[in-house]
Amino acid sequence: MAILDQTACQMRDALRRRDLTAADAAEASLAAIERLDPTVAAFVATDACAVRRRAAEIDARLDAGGPVGLLAGVPVAVKDNMCTADGLPTSCGSRILDGWRAPYNAHVVERLLAADAVIVGKTNMDEFAMGSSTEHSCFGPTHNPWDTATVPGGSSGGSAAAVAARMVPLALGSDTGGSIRQPGSLCGVVGMKPTYGRVSRYGLVAFASSLDQIGPLARTVGDAALLLQAVAGHDARDSTSVNEPVPDYLAVLDEPVAPLRIGVPKEFFTEGLDPEVERLVREAIGVYERLGAKLVEIDLPHATDYAIATYYIVAPSEASSNLARYDGVHYGYRAPEHADMIDMYMRSRSEGFGDEVKRRIMLGTFALSSGYYDAYYKKALRVRRLVRRDFDEAFEKVDCIMGPTSATPAFPLGERLENPLAMYLSDLFTVGANMAAIAGISIPCGFTGAGLPVGLQILTGVFTEDRLLRISRMYERQTDWTSRRPAICEASA
Repeated sequence: MAILDQTACQMRDALRRRDLTAADAAEASLAAIERLDPTVAAFVATDACAVRRRAAEIDARLDAGGPVGLLAGVPVAVKDNMCTADGLPTSCGSRILDGWRAPYNAHVVERLLAADAVIVGKTNMDEFAMGSSTEHSCFGPTHNPWDTATVPGGSSGGSAAAVAARMVPLALGSDTGGSIRQPGSLCGVVGMKPTYGRVSRYGLVAFASSLDQIGPLARTVGDAALLLQAVAGHDARDSTSVNEPVPDYLAVLDEPVAPLRIGVPKEFFTEGLDPEVERLVREAIGVYERLGAKLVEIDLPHATDYAIATYYIVAPSEASSNLARYDGVHYGYRAPEHADMIDMYMRSRSEGFGDEVKRRIMLGTFALSSGYYDAYYKKALRVRRLVRRDFDEAFEKVDCIMGPTSATPAFPLGERLENPLAMYLSDLFTVGANMAAIAGISIPCGFTGAGLPVGLQILTGVFTEDRLLRISRMYERQTDWTSRRPAICEASA
């Protein structure tokens, strides 16, 4: 079996047995990036020399029989909105931070290094994580490995595409309104959003602070559990990090949840849902039913009917505040020509931010402005509370909620760029989980007739990641979707 055809768990075990070296794993990853990334454009920065040094250090410790971390020698990619102090830039896909190097590591990067992972590079993303297609990036778009004429989803499209194309077995993304789960679905990989507060946001460049959460992208549920194990846990530097015990996710992964009650919201199967997506998702839910699960029809009226409208007031409002710091004074892009300080602010932000970021800053600034705060932002917070109540009431009746991750498979590059509303509706089924702060995952559940992946979304309550992973693993054991490779991998092998 080729090195990168192994799962992360298999690779980790082979490294510890010394059937595989960290150097060989790193070289395989670097070679795959060199071969495939000119077409896929998943990465924005790599440092081959640093990767080789890191792999050699880990091999030396493994050869000596010394203690090593959970991910010793496993290649991992990191989304470009997580600070890295090792020389790799942190640009958030934005011209305003192009080439900026952070003076410290994000908490999750510290955890990866402590786990002895080999960080091979930073992945492309929609600028400041604002997008659903990874087309809003100063580096240009990322392409879906299953069909390079289509989008990989967003905003963590680079991480999802890197895993799908088997350039790395694991990657970190961030999810503000579906930005891990939606690209996971469109790229045919596992994408998980943990409970808000499960993974520290320290060193994650903020988009919407009350919604952002870091999580894993991986080929299998087991691999997602492995990566989550490495990065989850309390961090005193993040005031929203919750001091909740982290279970041993891998130890219980193959224990089925029985009896299992599955909530199926009728609002998730409405007009606009692609017929092939609906068929595949219903077939996947049917697999659970054959395993003995009970299906329960539930209502999530606020989490669907008002989700997008509420999200696009709350998230841009927080973005307007968070992005005010990019003024061309202390760091980042500064307009070379300006008349005075105010003109420098205006020109730097106008030239440094892309159109989608400007659009959301204006939306948020308007919603927070005098005379409109009560009518928009304050009202949106009340509706957000109702969204959370919808989920709380549902989880009193069921163990999990299932439905489509995305209403459509991957759509052609450029198709929705001139229609922001159509792009925003890409996250219709995912934004509710962020507003309710619950855990969610997308797992592959089949392919359309055109060969594009479809994802099944599963949601569970707060701090129930162990249950969520176990439920996901029940389906994965009955199918072989994770063993499939995009044709681009075959053609370039």
